[in-house]
Amino acid sequence: MEIQEDQSNNNYKSWSETGSTSGAGSIKDEDKCVEITLDVGDDSAVVQNRRKRDSAESTQIDHQIQNMSTDTARVFKGLKFVNERKTFSESEEGWPEIERRFNLLANNFGILPKSKFGHCIGMGVGSSDFADELFDALARPRGITSASVLKDELHEFWEQITNQSFDVRLETFFDMVDKDGDGRITNEEVMEITILSAGENRLARIRDRVEEYAALIMEELDTDNLGYIQINDLERLLLPDPAKPSNIKMGLNNFVLRKSISTKVGKIDYNPIYRRLEYFVEENWRRIWVVGLWVAICTCLFTWKFFQYKNRAIFKVMGNCVTTAMGAAETLKFNMALILLPVCRNTLTWLRSNTKLGVVVPFDDNINFHKVIATGIAIGVGIHVGAHLTCDFPRLLHATAEEYKPMKPIFGEERPNNYWWFLKGIKGWTGLVMLVLMAIPFTLAHRGFRRNMLNLPRTLRRFSGFNAFWYSHHLFVIVYVLLIVHGSHLYLSNKWYNKTTWMYLAVPILLYVCERMIRAFRSSYKTVKTLKVGLHPGNVLVIHISKPPGFKYISGQYIYIKCPAISRFEWHPFSLTSTPDDKYLSVHIRTLGDWTRQLKYICSEACEPTYIDEGGIRRFVVEQANHMHRMPRLLIDGPYGAASQEYKDYEVVLLIGLGIGVSPMISILKDVLNGVKQHKETEDRTVENGVNKRNKRKAITLKKAYFYWVTREQASFEWFLGLLNEVAENDSDGVIEIHSYCTSIYEEGDARSAWITMLQSLNYAKRGFDIVSGTKVKTHFFRPIWRDVFKGLAMNHVDQRIGVFYCGAPALTHEIKRLSQELSRKLTTKFDFHKESF
Repeated sequence: MEIQEDQSNNNYKSWSETGSTSGAGSIKDEDKCVEITLDVGDDSAVVQNRRKRDSAESTQIDHQIQNMSTDTARVFKGLKFVNERKTFSESEEGWPEIERRFNLLANNFGILPKSKFGHCIGMGVGSSDFADELFDALARPRGITSASVLKDELHEFWEQITNQSFDVRLETFFDMVDKDGDGRITNEEVMEITILSAGENRLARIRDRVEEYAALIMEELDTDNLGYIQINDLERLLLPDPAKPSNIKMGLNNFVLRKSISTKVGKIDYNPIYRRLEYFVEENWRRIWVVGLWVAICTCLFTWKFFQYKNRAIFKVMGNCVTTAMGAAETLKFNMALILLPVCRNTLTWLRSNTKLGVVVPFDDNINFHKVIATGIAIGVGIHVGAHLTCDFPRLLHATAEEYKPMKPIFGEERPNNYWWFLKGIKGWTGLVMLVLMAIPFTLAHRGFRRNMLNLPRTLRRFSGFNAFWYSHHLFVIVYVLLIVHGSHLYLSNKWYNKTTWMYLAVPILLYVCERMIRAFRSSYKTVKTLKVGLHPGNVLVIHISKPPGFKYISGQYIYIKCPAISRFEWHPFSLTSTPDDKYLSVHIRTLGDWTRQLKYICSEACEPTYIDEGGIRRFVVEQANHMHRMPRLLIDGPYGAASQEYKDYEVVLLIGLGIGVSPMISILKDVLNGVKQHKETEDRTVENGVNKRNKRKAITLKKAYFYWVTREQASFEWFLGLLNEVAENDSDGVIEIHSYCTSIYEEGDARSAWITMLQSLNYAKRGFDIVSGTKVKTHFFRPIWRDVFKGLAMNHVDQRIGVFYCGAPALTHEIKRLSQELSRKLTTKFDFHKESF
């Protein structure tokens, strides 16, 4: 049994049943076979027709053109002239909404101008040119020559736009292309619709090569060299012959499995409160025990100090105020020591790479744990300072002579008479200065300040942004010095062994100082040379630097880069896009912030690059021979561990990158490709002298990698164009499966992208490369339906564990993580979610 699937919106499927099959879609010498056409829904399949056909008929199909026809027919079968997200787009119930808009947009005479037609039917902003062409296509057959319509005429337009018939939709689209209405599409009209579609989808490269693509379409459709195309020619391309099989995509077992998976995913849990708690613990148990241990230690320290001071004479005067203040102080010492550990990057990288602690310790959450401890410090400071200022000191200031007697050994013979007495001493002013210095970085670390998202007055903007956040954190050097001084001049403890602040801080500070010394030493002796610099479209700066001797790393890790010409102190993290097998290190830097913009400016000014105009974007590339000695000096620090480096723990991985977030995935992709190449070389290597020379490279356990790259701009594909082509050429076994998406293109089924779909499929079938990305990997339109992606993986890898690695905008993090957790709970396939967080 073979199943051939055309993934159209109405789930049209064709099943071909024969006695025996060989390979994907091949039919052996059977006299006859039966074609069964089904309409398949989520939970049902209805037989529409049956037809006998000879097997010889199938062998005469041109597979490339047939597949192309299937793809474009799928789009035109669901062709929509308004946004799919508009619920009224294909329903009679939608006309009242269109009528309401007409009443709002029409003039006093009840006439809707052509300029407002697109808005009225819900085509959205940015499609005015396409809306104008659609208006003309609808008006021309009706003899409407004015640039306006009445309500009745608009209703006729709407009925034609929302008509479900393929013939009607095709005719409407043909009329859009056939501007003179003579029933023929000339080469010039093909060029015009190509330019219009490319502009609507922001595809500058297609617009620049419009003559070439128009010639391709005319060559395919105008087989008689008449100089024009008629509607039957377009229909022949777009509507596949029902007598010919579609591209085979899955078998009956897979169809049944897909239905089973859909049923399980849609199953509602009974007792949701209990289940949610169970799922939460299951998914976050590592975080729970670490945070739980931290809370337990803080609680124990607070309780121990609380009862210790409750048994002292001072408790009779200050009561629970002093016990609370000192309990909070004890937790502060612990947290001020602990907060340094999550930022000891070298230590964490070593533990991640050389121990099995990653099984129980969430190293990827080191920054989040750093923030949690900072919150604990803020709470501790609030309790400690608040108890002193609002409770301890007032009680002491208002104590009677009799009550003050036990306090004389501590505060002196004379009772303090105002707050200034407390503040003028070392203990007082050090505490006050620490409070101010800690408040500054704590405030600037807030996301609004750190990312400069607040609408601050012009004079205050300089105190926000990443630089302000980064520099303010170095105030803690002063804070730690003051903390040690403050802890050595306590009011209530005179013996040295009771002054435990330095005991808490000694080891963490020593470890952190060693970390900083290692970084400084490593960046100074690991000198690097800039080998190549380039600026790709989308303001992405590519830098190739020499690999220092002994520099070892794992794909997925990152390094810090400093440019002294910009700042003597700032280090910025960037994912390595090279692999351990490369003889150089490479990073791709999106120029968004102040530092990256200055780096781009310095690189472009310090050399005489070769400029290339491409798609309206000026791009430069500088090789080592061209004035590289004038490039700014760069220092590197690293490598450091990241979530992506754990991809080797899985046999199947899903790599997801959004925009420049694809960088850490590229290194993994290269590493997997190198493994594929070297595996082939090992298999092809002949035995010399009776000994088979084995590859020294450690084999990776990875069996399948799914790579999803979602980007907004067509030009972004140039960043890694060579790698995508290399994968397509060398990965004959299909270890790597690449899915690239361009979100500037309207989703599949939208009329604004239909011509691009046809052109893409035709060019790919004829020439073997994609017109959107310029690679041998076919680009998808709009953005993925992630639930379907995960369900497809679950179907292909039953009972397996899949590593999901994501890097990109935070907006998608929640959805990917939620799908990983939800499907892991309901299916036998398990998804482990990892997100880059450096």
